[in-house]
Amino acid sequence: MPPYRNVLIIRFSALGDVAMTIPVVYEVCKAYPDCRFTLLTKKSVAGVFVCPPENLQIFPADTKGRHKGFRGIWRLFRELRRLHFDAVADLHDVLRSKMLDRLFGLSGTRRVVIEKGRKEKRKLVARKKQLPLRPLKSSFRRYAEVFEQLGFSVPDTFRSVFDATHRPCPLPDTIPERQAGEHWVGIAPFAKHRGKIYPPDRSEAIVKALSQRGGCQIFLMGGGGEEAAVAEQWAARYPAVVSLAGKRLGFPTELSLMSRMSVVFSMDSANMHLASLAGIPVVSVWGQTHPYAGFLGWRQSEANVVQDETLSCRPCSVFGNKPCYRGDYACMNLSEKEILSRMEKFLSDEKG
Repeated sequence: MPPYRNVLIIRFSALGDVAMTIPVVYEVCKAYPDCRFTLLTKKSVAGVFVCPPENLQIFPADTKGRHKGFRGIWRLFRELRRLHFDAVADLHDVLRSKMLDRLFGLSGTRRVVIEKGRKEKRKLVARKKQLPLRPLKSSFRRYAEVFEQLGFSVPDTFRSVFDATHRPCPLPDTIPERQAGEHWVGIAPFAKHRGKIYPPDRSEAIVKALSQRGGCQIFLMGGGGEEAAVAEQWAARYPAVVSLAGKRLGFPTELSLMSRMSVVFSMDSANMHLASLAGIPVVSVWGQTHPYAGFLGWRQSEANVVQDETLSCRPCSVFGNKPCYRGDYACMNLSEKEILSRMEKFLSDEKG
């Protein structure tokens, strides 16, 4: 018998963090088909839950509108209370989720809150840190522990959001038709914070090299505005390069496109996690941040991580949002040849 029949899962935050819940949440749902699960997240990222299990409902919170502030949280709680949850799995542990936890607790609902390891992470990025560095628990393991405390077992079987039941969707006409023997390659050279961004001129050099290599169709991924403008310039400059930056294709189409790729080159950013959800290998670069903090993509290999392990100052930030105290972001002085070499093994070992 499952321990609980109707479980509320809470995870707000940015796209990448929310995407990381999917491998764990989907597998729990599939393992307990007689239970109902509702995942509460921000309205802006709710669409990332592509091909969900039948017993998973997504509840999009309007955190910038009707669910904003203390009154909004109370309104949100009253809406959720009508669904009669018997357990809450808080995968976030921030002020908004803490308030909801407390309100559900007052009504007698069982709650389990993620242990985020904040103290351990502060030590990992401290100026004076213990060497050699040791990996912390991954976010996936921390999510799984919440469900385990509720009495659910968590299978480690997730490979992709796509399976025999849920197939990738057809691609729009704006995507070039794949040629025989051709590799599709994703390039995601942008990130929210400077400490995570590989220098644009070096990313362009990688785009140029792959374009000249032949046998590759390259897709540039990113947001709108300045990112889209840069990507459009590169696409105009080099053959076999298509910019999807700012195109807003929608998560089902974006993940379907990624599922057809041989490899993705990404920063420590949301696109690394999206590619992971499609079961695609990612060559990722890490500057201020470090995979040991627990944010490497699902089933991604450390062998595909490119980082400078000689700098004693890194990692200096868990999320890459701190200014470089040296001022030169030396941690991103990484070799294009090394990145291309890591990518090449995926372009040589399989047919397009």
